[in-house]
Amino acid sequence: MSEKNRNLKWEELSPDDQLKYEIAEEIGLLDKVRESGWKSLSAKETGRIGGLMTKRKRERREGTA
Repeated sequence: MSEKNRNLKWEELSPDDQLKYEIAEEIGLLDKVRESGWKSLSAKETGRIGGLMTKRKRERREGTA
């Protein structure tokens, strides 16, 4: 596990990074990210996280508009 992931401080993450970690946890990829980093994810896994992030951001915008 990289030093960067081991000393992760939630409050220091940007809102986008927090969302990315939340989604990775929800779809069961957080352990893989913590062990090997974001670069260890396949294109399919990365795309799934990105797609869910976009969907959630859109839902939040529409909910507050």
